[in-house]
Amino acid sequence: MRVTVSRRAHFNAAHRLYRKDWTDEKNNAVFGKCNNPNFHGHNYELIASVTGDIDPETGYVIDMKILKDIIKEEVEDAFDHKNLNIDVKEFENLNPTAENIVVVIYNKMKAKLESHLDLEVTLYETPRNFVSYSGE
Repeated sequence: MRVTVSRRAHFNAAHRLYRKDWTDEKNNAVFGKCNNPNFHGHNYELIASVTGDIDPETGYVIDMKILKDIIKEEVEDAFDHKNLNIDVKEFENLNPTAENIVVVIYNKMKAKLESHLDLEVTLYETPRNFVSYSGE
């Protein structure tokens, strides 16, 4: 019997959406105010959902303490109160759009989970704007 368990988390981070190989005019046309050279920030909300079979011995899909620790180490410690463009190596040459951020988070978390577990990460950039990624 496959069941999905989820945990919510939160982090604050700044970023700038732009491409180094584009002109200022093209960056402004594509990214608008998100291209602010002084950056801008978001209060990100994250939902990490792990799907798997219930372990007959423990009754767990995953111990929520393990999931909490993975989120803390791979997401909160790595991204909270950081400038994603400057402080997070994964975005050194990758535009930190919500789409790219959720894929980076997924890859970091998936590497820490047992291989038989499936993962979906939903990232809210604002209460109305969010993205999801499950490795597909």
